[in-house]
Amino acid sequence: MKDTRACVAEMIGTFFLCFAGIAAICSSVPPILSNVGLVGIALAHGLALSVAVNAFGGISGAHFNPAVTCGFLATGRIKPSLAFGYVVSQLLGSTFAALLCKGIFPEAAVSNANLGIPLPNPDFAWVTINVILLVEAVLTFLLMTAIYGTAVDERGKAVKIGGFGIGLAVTFDILAGGPITGASMNPARSFGPALIQRDFQLHWCYWVAPIIGAVLASLLYHHFLLKED
Repeated sequence: MKDTRACVAEMIGTFFLCFAGIAAICSSVPPILSNVGLVGIALAHGLALSVAVNAFGGISGAHFNPAVTCGFLATGRIKPSLAFGYVVSQLLGSTFAALLCKGIFPEAAVSNANLGIPLPNPDFAWVTINVILLVEAVLTFLLMTAIYGTAVDERGKAVKIGGFGIGLAVTFDILAGGPITGASMNPARSFGPALIQRDFQLHWCYWVAPIIGAVLASLLYHHFLLKED
């Protein structure tokens, strides 16, 4: 029952993040034009994640991201069977969020925003697959490092800013990488709207790069930074 509660928490927490992010993006395009801009979209993701981490961290550890789960799996902090349950729950949470946003927002907004799928700006010809992989890996590396530093490392946990620090990491990542790749950092965040829109262009990049970034950050922090001489 404990594992079931954890999986439900992962689904709801991922819904928090994805619903807020997709809704903010759909609100920013015609015909709604909320004028929130990149800063507003980044804050929507970051604030929603901060709330979700604080709400569900004690139940599931607040991964809300298959890449984060893979990072913890690589360092033995989650069992493979539970990791699989977490990823399925995260993908379900993202899909429900995308489906709900598609039902809420007018068709024109959904189309103009492409339901908020994190993708490169089509006007940026210089954003190649290699650039996408590098940027998404770096952004997720920074996010995973923030997670370890504020929510795993007892020295960081003593500062008591876990959810806030993780949410801010997502916020600055979107501000830095949003115009380049869409700043997903999260395969679930990409999967839900891609499934509903049936648009899987470059989708594999948004699985491979975040997982690489998260696993590298986890291994570095777990095996080096976490040690005390």
